Amino acid sequence: MALEAPNLDDRTANDIFAEVKTLIPRYAPEWTNHNDSDPGITLLRMFAWMTDILLYRLNRVPDRNYIKFLQLLGIELEPGRPATTELTFTLSRPDIDFVIAPKGTLVAAAEPDAAGNTIVFETDEALIALGAKLAAVQVFDGINYSIQTNANAASDQTFFPFGVYAREDSALLLGFDSPLPFTAEQVNLAVFLADSGAARPTRCPIDFGALPLPAILVWEYWDGLQWESLIVDKDETQALANSGHIYLRGPGGKAAKSALGSVPTPLYWLRCRLQQSFYQQSPELLTVLTNTVRATQAETIRDEVLGGSNGRPNQSFFLSQPPVVALDSPETVTSADGSAITLRNLRLEISERPVIGQDLGFRVWEEVDDFTASGPDDTHFVLNRTTGEVKLGNGEQGRIPVANPTNPSASVIARRYRTGGGSGGDVGPNTLTNLQTFVDQVKSVTNLFPAVGGSDEETLAEAQQRAIAMLKSRDRAVTVEDFEYFAVQTPGVARALALPLVHPQFSGAPIPGVVSVIIVPDSTARPPLPNGRTLDAVCQCLTRRRLLTTELYVLPPTYRRVKVEVEIIVRPQNDLAVVKQNVEHALTGYFDPLHGGDERTGWPFGQTIFYSKVYQTILSAEGVDRVNNNQLVIFLDGVAQPFCRDVPLNQGELLASETHRVSASYAR
Repeated sequence: MALEAPNLDDRTANDIFAEVKTLIPRYAPEWTNHNDSDPGITLLRMFAWMTDILLYRLNRVPDRNYIKFLQLLGIELEPGRPATTELTFTLSRPDIDFVIAPKGTLVAAAEPDAAGNTIVFETDEALIALGAKLAAVQVFDGINYSIQTNANAASDQTFFPFGVYAREDSALLLGFDSPLPFTAEQVNLAVFLADSGAARPTRCPIDFGALPLPAILVWEYWDGLQWESLIVDKDETQALANSGHIYLRGPGGKAAKSALGSVPTPLYWLRCRLQQSFYQQSPELLTVLTNTVRATQAETIRDEVLGGSNGRPNQSFFLSQPPVVALDSPETVTSADGSAITLRNLRLEISERPVIGQDLGFRVWEEVDDFTASGPDDTHFVLNRTTGEVKLGNGEQGRIPVANPTNPSASVIARRYRTGGGSGGDVGPNTLTNLQTFVDQVKSVTNLFPAVGGSDEETLAEAQQRAIAMLKSRDRAVTVEDFEYFAVQTPGVARALALPLVHPQFSGAPIPGVVSVIIVPDSTARPPLPNGRTLDAVCQCLTRRRLLTTELYVLPPTYRRVKVEVEIIVRPQNDLAVVKQNVEHALTGYFDPLHGGDERTGWPFGQTIFYSKVYQTILSAEGVDRVNNNQLVIFLDGVAQPFCRDVPLNQGELLASETHRVSASYAR
């Protein structure tokens, strides 16, 4: 049953008036005129209206109680989230080695939002913009070169950087054109995978750095005679498995212009070579860009004075520009006493009363979720990101800052925080064009892709729905449904089946405390089998959510090879070869582990092959008239099954189609 706030009294003013009117003969029998013209009736209607207002206020009480109960459970309204995008800078002249766009560079939208506010984005890191232009992109698939320059420049085309089959020693080649020697500065390549724009959200955060790489890539440059190794500073893409940035150390004057592959123009060449492949499927790229940096719909506020401490417990201060945007990654700073403090949202500094002969100055305080574990001397504060409220301790749980007589009104300072967020930040492509921060030699800036991820503050109704889901699982994998749900939330997993009491080494015997999870990856390979990276990702996701006493195994599916041998009669107006192909495709699709079955959501784990439904699948193929002499035989793992009988499968097994034998002829 849904957890909903009760309606304590649903009567309206008319209902109350009608009820009171029926009580007149009982309590005032001498009152016989009940018409609207009677003054007493007028008073009754007025009191009914006033009672209706009181009932409305009374029915607001459950909402307030609901909010308080949510707070007791640690559930607060989620603050608005800022949109993010990638900004591409264009330099004014080609004969420039590089230009640095500093971190925090502001770029605004050309048009204000619906409320008339200017939408501003801020770069998340410094960008080394190169004068050299990416002039050519070509792919070597191990056999031939193919030019992909136009596909890389188009927003609606994709290409495979290592070819469709991702053979080892295939390579992606990037050609740069510049009148100057190639740069020795850092080369920042922004890589966008084909599905990056439509990636589904996930509730299973994965530390990709702890997973094995899906491939071993080698970056090289051409020196005029041979390929030489390049130093990779950082690869956020995890070997082109995710969208992100790749940071390379420029070869400088060691690189030489040459005509390579199918490109006749002499260019500076960088190459990404596939040395060893463990890809689930070959990566598919949307584009590779240079001079591109991440940006967030936010502005950094610095040195904002919040007020002064009065030495009282439970002091509160308010930031002037909420909501507060969380930092992309926590920062660690050293306080005055040498302890390490982690900054998550706000850098708060407080100056207390100086000790005789010693001025302590401003000290960094640490943000905590609450004061439950705070001692009387812990310099902790609690921040409400939505309202911007900063709460200090009471002397027992959290330190009370001592009033500073030398700085009574400005001893509490918000040294740095970021503000922004909202759904209005989800602007379209090529809308962020107004450079607000001066950067020398920059001609223009734009966002080639739309900004995504912006959202408004969560409503109470949304928080109530989220609370139901959180109370059900509490982010823990306990039931079979929990294990399957979180496994499917892992990137790259299409289906999952949790088997309690099943141990992979002791089949047929129930083992208490064991859960085996079978996963099917979202792959174009047939049959789809998860690689070690996908198995480790699911295991990592479930391990942090399982009970301590649960023994967990993550397994690939077991496939049974299925083949159908059938003789069909084709309708006279249809082509034999086409109908034969239709039947083969229908059977292969019906047994498919991702798109098969009656619901076309994948063949159910362990489901019996029903002879009649296979028969029905063949007859439903276009152009089929009938099955000749009922000649339909099902082979499982190469063994012919009994004629006209259902074929059972074991628990958790799936099917993989072999080449079906379909004979087609016309009726004689």
